[in-house]
Amino acid sequence: MGRLDGKVAVITGGAGGMGKMHGKYFVREGAKVVIADLESSDGKQVAEDLGENAIFLPIDVTDEESWKSVIKDTEEAFGPISVLVNNAGIVKQNSIEDTSLEEYRQTIHINQDGVFLGMKHVLPSMKKAEKGSIINISSIAGIVGGTSNLAYTASKFAVRGMTKAAAAEFAEFGIRVNSVHPGVIRTPMTEQEGIKEMVQEMEKDIPLKRIAEPEEITNLVLYLASDESSYSTATEFIADGGMIQVM
Repeated sequence: MGRLDGKVAVITGGAGGMGKMHGKYFVREGAKVVIADLESSDGKQVAEDLGENAIFLPIDVTDEESWKSVIKDTEEAFGPISVLVNNAGIVKQNSIEDTSLEEYRQTIHINQDGVFLGMKHVLPSMKKAEKGSIINISSIAGIVGGTSNLAYTASKFAVRGMTKAAAAEFAEFGIRVNSVHPGVIRTPMTEQEGIKEMVQEMEKDIPLKRIAEPEEITNLVLYLASDESSYSTATEFIADGGMIQVM
């Protein structure tokens, strides 16, 4: 038996990085998985590689109609949704002075509004399933502040707070909501020019002396998606190699 047998999961940002790894592990553990992403070519390939228990559905996490379409198509393909991983997000490295209002709003729109819309629109489907687990991917930037990433920090603090509010509201339906706060992870996002150099400097201050591989975060997300975490809700789960604990 798999740890996610009988579960239907939607993973946003599932075409690459951590999202891709989440999908791989979820299917391996018995879930039926929707890879939801703006990147159609990569998303289709990921779903194809995962086999018959995975499909790709295009999504713009900032668009309400897009969410409605994904929920509807997921139910038609696999049935009511029991797991949502709000994984899609962006980061732009800039000082406050050099951050335009447009850049700030874009980050908030994707990282914060996308999580709100996901939780809102998955709720009716999870009510049909009579249980559910929502995993919101935040960051250690949702726990502590840092330089040159105000918009990202604002969005990730918001995700942390929204997680707690939703957990309180959804508990009566048997739906759990938790946030995951990764530290520095080896993903395409952290390999971006301008961010890669910063990551290399941060690595020196991590007690475990290395950045994490995507599967190390996936194992935590998998735990929260499974019934093994049945009494965990409204909680921050930090995986950062001890970084913020010794700052």
